[in-house]
Amino acid sequence: MQAEAGQGLDAIVERKERERQAGDGSFLWGIGNAPASVANVLARAGIPVRAVFSVMKTRPKAVDVAPARTVIWRRYFDAQGVERPLPPHALVTSRGDSAGGAKRFHHALMCRSDTPLTIKRGDAFDPAAFRNAGGTGAPVGFSQVTALLRRVQMDRDASDYEANLTAWLAGSYWIRLTDPVELDASRLAILADIARQPIENWCSLVSHIRGAPATESVAPGKLI
Repeated sequence: MQAEAGQGLDAIVERKERERQAGDGSFLWGIGNAPASVANVLARAGIPVRAVFSVMKTRPKAVDVAPARTVIWRRYFDAQGVERPLPPHALVTSRGDSAGGAKRFHHALMCRSDTPLTIKRGDAFDPAAFRNAGGTGAPVGFSQVTALLRRVQMDRDASDYEANLTAWLAGSYWIRLTDPVELDASRLAILADIARQPIENWCSLVSHIRGAPATESVAPGKLI
């Protein structure tokens, strides 16, 4: 995890904690890549999967620190392939463009935590103790940003990486987001200040940033 859509990592975690509070423990974490196909199988079977977030060792890309356009995502496809509006407490943004042009899709982890989200230090995470859960089960590559892993051995005593934030996957686990809307200057200003607003205003502010409401409502905290 690192800076994304023009926000620094500390600001993102603070915003996700507000989202978690408003969602009765549930929150979404935007990611760039599609999941291994087995993720949907695990979600439908309700097999618990821990989500581990580690601060990237490299500096964030300039396009993530200061994107030309920022969008907010409003709908998603669940594990059954049904397109649904995002829950009213869920706030996922990303840069608006990729190498191929305007982004039409994005992805997110559906997560749950019963404890506050904070960046912790000192809890080692050893990528060498895991293999990719899909495909040939290859070792974790240095270029992988988000991956579904299975443990194959015990952690070493020391590692260059840390488990800086943890949660559990929930609902559909790993989803594809659709229906992006570009944020203008006024809504970007609201986004920048949203983590300092009263928590009881969270869902109404998210709705305002999204713009036109989705055509179907989902109760706060419900991740399908």
